[in-house]
Amino acid sequence: MTKNIAIRNGRVIDPANDLDKVTDLFISEGKIAAIGQAPEGFTVDREIDATNLIVSPGLIDLCAHLREPGYTRKGSIASETAAAAAGGVTTLCMPPITKPIADNSAVIDLIEDRAKQAGNARVLPMGALTQGLKGEQLSPMYALSKAGCIGFTNVREPIRSSLTLVRCLEYAATHDLLVIFQPQDAELADGGTMHDDTTCTRLGLSGIPESAETIEVARCLLLIEQTGVKAHFGQLSCERSVKMVMDARTRGLRVTADIAIQNLLLTDENVSGFDPNFHLIPPLRSQLDRAGLRHALLADGFQAICSDHQPHELAAKQAPFAATEPGMTGLETLLPLSLMLVQQELISLPQMIEKLTSGPASVLGTGLGTLGTGRSADICIFDPEQEWTLTEENHRSAGSNTPFLNFPLKGQVCFTLLEGNVVFQLA
Repeated sequence: MTKNIAIRNGRVIDPANDLDKVTDLFISEGKIAAIGQAPEGFTVDREIDATNLIVSPGLIDLCAHLREPGYTRKGSIASETAAAAAGGVTTLCMPPITKPIADNSAVIDLIEDRAKQAGNARVLPMGALTQGLKGEQLSPMYALSKAGCIGFTNVREPIRSSLTLVRCLEYAATHDLLVIFQPQDAELADGGTMHDDTTCTRLGLSGIPESAETIEVARCLLLIEQTGVKAHFGQLSCERSVKMVMDARTRGLRVTADIAIQNLLLTDENVSGFDPNFHLIPPLRSQLDRAGLRHALLADGFQAICSDHQPHELAAKQAPFAATEPGMTGLETLLPLSLMLVQQELISLPQMIEKLTSGPASVLGTGLGTLGTGRSADICIFDPEQEWTLTEENHRSAGSNTPFLNFPLKGQVCFTLLEGNVVFQLA
């Protein structure tokens, strides 16, 4: 570990502290020591020239599947956290879809041990809301939170009994635990592979209607209000969903939401070529929905933008569209794709950084996502103007299932620091 690092002449953007200026940043013992002037007696062990570069807190991704344990043919904690580091992501939340399911402390311990061994990024496991994600019995949430779980989710596995869901929420509320919903009505979505609209009909594919999401959002909000639990809605895809969450927040409910970057950029029309890399759950919605989601982003309807990173092996995507497994990789492209929103003048650069740093940190209730003095030196240094291409040769994720492979991108990470250690440096 390099003890003292000076990052010189970078444009330091720290939305949590309303900071945006060209200055120097100093790191000591893995913490932010000072910004502007070096602390008294500070000796530099390593200097990083950040001239014309952006220096921001390390990115925080609220949903990234790392595939280990159980699905290592798709990826591993080592490979996917290496991809995270290359994308400037220093902290990521890992859903409990593992084998075995993350519903006991032994699995959580394994995940944390593997993440520590890899040393590329901080992994915050989500615990299963119900045992085995079967939607029937409560998991030992309190014990799992003590083992390191940041929150609890049933992912998109159904909890058909509202009474069971109420019991889960009541228990979580008792211990002030965060519950994360990825809302989808299993029956309405059953067999669907894309947004249910004219493109879907023309292609002859089975659709997933907006109501598959909005009905579940409505049910969850009513039960959140009843129990008073702290809740987060992950990867919303419909304008109406986020409007309901925003309305609930104005009524005093402790609810937040995030959106996957692809749902802000793409629509169901991208599926026209049957490219399985556009097979996503939640699906890409209509242009009208995308416009509504973008408007919600401006209105602070979303506290965070995430990657919803889901690496797959080659065989999982080598089949007719409907027979492929849904999901795309996104850790290495989260930053450049988010920068597209800045390039399109939808949001400013500090606003974008806020949705990738202090915004998700506030959802999790951690002290991360800031460059405040004394905080962990998790830092992303990137060139917003640098053009590059993600290819089969240079990608670090075990999966290459992304429609943005061989696509020109703008905005490249130059350095990533985790607790003061350089975990990625552009060659």
